[in-house]
Amino acid sequence: MNVGDRVRLLTGTEEGIITRLLDSELVEVAIDNDFTIPVLRRELVLVAAEEGQAFRRPAPEATRPVTGSKKNKPQGGQLKAPRASGPAPAAPTPAGRPVGGPSAAMPPRPAATPPPPAAKGLYLALVHQAPELLALHLLNNTEAEVVFTYGEERAGKYRALATGQLKAKAASAPLAHLHLKDFEQWPAVVFQLLNFKLNSDAAYDLLTKRQSFKATTFYTSRRPAPVIGKEAYLFQLDERPAPALTPEKLAQAEAALEAATPPPVLDAKQASTLQQALGGDKPAPVPAILAPTPPRPAEALVAPPHEFDLHLEALRAEGAESLSNTAALRLQLDAFEDALSRALATNMHEIIFIHGAGNGTLRKEIHRQLSRNKDIKFFEEAQKEKFGYGATLVRLK
Repeated sequence: MNVGDRVRLLTGTEEGIITRLLDSELVEVAIDNDFTIPVLRRELVLVAAEEGQAFRRPAPEATRPVTGSKKNKPQGGQLKAPRASGPAPAAPTPAGRPVGGPSAAMPPRPAATPPPPAAKGLYLALVHQAPELLALHLLNNTEAEVVFTYGEERAGKYRALATGQLKAKAASAPLAHLHLKDFEQWPAVVFQLLNFKLNSDAAYDLLTKRQSFKATTFYTSRRPAPVIGKEAYLFQLDERPAPALTPEKLAQAEAALEAATPPPVLDAKQASTLQQALGGDKPAPVPAILAPTPPRPAEALVAPPHEFDLHLEALRAEGAESLSNTAALRLQLDAFEDALSRALATNMHEIIFIHGAGNGTLRKEIHRQLSRNKDIKFFEEAQKEKFGYGATLVRLK
């Protein structure tokens, strides 16, 4: 099983798409393009592409071909006249317009003009894998190979997620999956790209591109993508290609770096001591060996409480009511991530996050992050008799 495969649960009728491989036994599946859950591989079966062809809906009556069955025989005992070998003549209507043949009903359609080919370059492509689920690919529509890194930036924090190498005229595997319903929370993606061509007479500088998404430009960017031949939301990453570095430019850069490093400056006492040592009047001083500064002891990690309350009044006693919905959600998620990190670092076996029922936004985001964390054994609703539907029990590996 690979990312992008459509699968069905063996224990139910739900179908989904694999969005991430968590480990050798566990994958992440997007169900109904709405939420993702971790599922064991042995509990999934691939949905073959032939199923859609074998069980598709029958064609409408207007487009169903004539087969000579009873449904196609004339009613009322009247017989149809035998069809002539030539085209059927068009019968005039009261308005004088001919009917009876496709050519008479409408003029022939002009051939569709193929879209212009995409320019050479490196592209970020978001391809529909389902109506609400998009897969993110890197497309290399150049004659050179490219080495790349991929990361995401959220709230000013960068996280590296993937690295690889693409041949010329090739596409990467899905680097991430994004839901259209979460468009406002999409992270900015960051690519670092380094072109390489065997036997080339020039090196290339590293190109760094940060791409954020705005609704005003995102939905107008859909067009045929190069390399993969599919419709995609397309963004070119190298509108300004990285400059070529010839040997002369490399030598100039090295000289400029050396010139930027100033020589050490001696004060009058150091200069006098050095002059006496060189003149033989005084032996050269032995430089003192400085003892290494002992490192500061790291602050001890404190394990979070077994039941961690994420309600605003518990996290921020004062001013909680003045926060906007977005700021409040960010505060709660930051507290959740910090508590989960400390629980993992201190080898806790389990922790309960009390998030409340509310409108379900916080609970849904917590479950989404837990389903993507490979250090989580499983998670489930906590004791309903104690917490209702407002808490989640997390078992850690």
